[in-house]
Amino acid sequence: MTAPATRREAPAQTAPAPEPDAGGGPLSAPKRALLLVVGSVALVIGVIGIVVPVLPTTPFLLVTAACYARSSTRLYNWLLGQPSLGPIVAEWRATRSLPPGVKARALVAVALTFTVSIILVDAAVLRLVLLAVAIVLTMFLVRLPTAAAARPSAGTRASVNQGEAP
Repeated sequence: MTAPATRREAPAQTAPAPEPDAGGGPLSAPKRALLLVVGSVALVIGVIGIVVPVLPTTPFLLVTAACYARSSTRLYNWLLGQPSLGPIVAEWRATRSLPPGVKARALVAVALTFTVSIILVDAAVLRLVLLAVAIVLTMFLVRLPTAAAARPSAGTRASVNQGEAP
């Protein structure tokens, strides 16, 4: 009887075995280290992308999330817990779309920063390059799906109307 109980416990112990840091199962130390480095570099580039319009933030955050999810549960949870970064990753994982407002803020930031850059640059060639990058980046952002905004007032009215119906 103890042998079946041990066998039943073995799968339960194998699942949490990577618990302290590995999120997707046991990885070899070199693979885990590589994922941590790639995820951390992507995070740094993504954070820089918040203020530098040429670097998109979201793809680098998604790379970070994928790397951390496989290599470090602690870092993955930390990323999701960040007020400015976590909602983007969580929304993408849940709906494969950006949270409402993120796309609009990104488009405004691209428009403002590239406009100022184009005005400040003297060389016509650099202005054309900046304009081309702005167009490509804008097209990329426009093509990203946006999650439907939650509309509590519409849902509340619908339930109130349903409650009042005879």
